[in-house]
Amino acid sequence: MNDILVSVILGIVEGVTEFLPVSSTGHLILAGHYLKFTGEKANAFEIFIQLGAILAVLGYFHKRILGLIQSLLGKSTPEGLSKGIAWKFAVGIGIAFIPSAVLGLLFHDSIEDRLFTPKVVALALIVGGLAILIIERFCQHPKTFVMEHISLQKSFWIGVAQCFSLIPGMSRSASTIMGALVVGLSREAAAEFSFFLAIPTMFAATLYSLLKILLSLSSADAVVFGTGFIVSFIVAWLVIAGFMAFIKRHNFMVFGWYRIIFGLIILYVL
Repeated sequence: MNDILVSVILGIVEGVTEFLPVSSTGHLILAGHYLKFTGEKANAFEIFIQLGAILAVLGYFHKRILGLIQSLLGKSTPEGLSKGIAWKFAVGIGIAFIPSAVLGLLFHDSIEDRLFTPKVVALALIVGGLAILIIERFCQHPKTFVMEHISLQKSFWIGVAQCFSLIPGMSRSASTIMGALVVGLSREAAAEFSFFLAIPTMFAATLYSLLKILLSLSSADAVVFGTGFIVSFIVAWLVIAGFMAFIKRHNFMVFGWYRIIFGLIILYVL
C-alpha cells in the first residue's frame, strides 16, 4: 500500500483514539500490523503523529491555557484564577508527569521490544475495559469539579495511574481519567486534567523517540511523517470537541464495553 495512504489512515486512527479512553497506541499497533507498517521507524512515526494530536489540545484549549499563563504571571483573567491556584495547578501537572516519565526512561526500550504485540494490546484492552466499568460503578460522588482546584496529592496519584499507560493497550487517556475519577474529580474535570497532563507527557515521548532515529530519516520520511501529523491534528481537534460535549451528558461505560468487545475479537482472530 502507498506510504502516504498508510500515513493518512494511521493519522485518522491516532486522531480518533488519542484522547478517547480506548488506547491510541493499541489501535496503531493493530493497524500497523494489518497494513504491514512495523519496525523501529513505524514506532517512531506512531509517536511523532501524537505530536499533531497534542497540538490539537493546545489549539482547542488555547483560551484556557492563555488564562492560566496570565494567572501565573499575576495578571487578572476573566476566569478569576488566582496566582496561587494557578501555580499550584502547574506544579501539580509537573508532579503528575514525573512517575511515568521516570519509568518510561528506565523501561521504554524493554516495553517496546516485548509488549508491542497484538496479544498484549488485546489483553490490556479487556483489563482496562473492566476497570472502567468497575470505577464508573463505584466512583459516583466527585468532590472536585474544577480542574485547576485539584490538590497536589491527587495530582500525584493521577500521575501514578498514568504509569499503567506504558503498557500498550491500557491507554494514557483511560489511565489518567480513571485515576482522576478514583481520587474524586468529576468526569469533565478528569478529562480536562488528562488533556493538560498529555501536553508534557506526549511532547517528551515524541522528542525522545525522534532523537533516537533522527539521523536515519530521509526526505521521503518527512513527507510521510508530515502527512500523518497534519491528519492527526485535524481529526484530534474534532474528536476533543465531540468528547467534551459527550461527557457532559454521559459516563464512560460505553468505552469500557467497546474495549472488552474489541479485545475479545482480537483474541478470537489471533
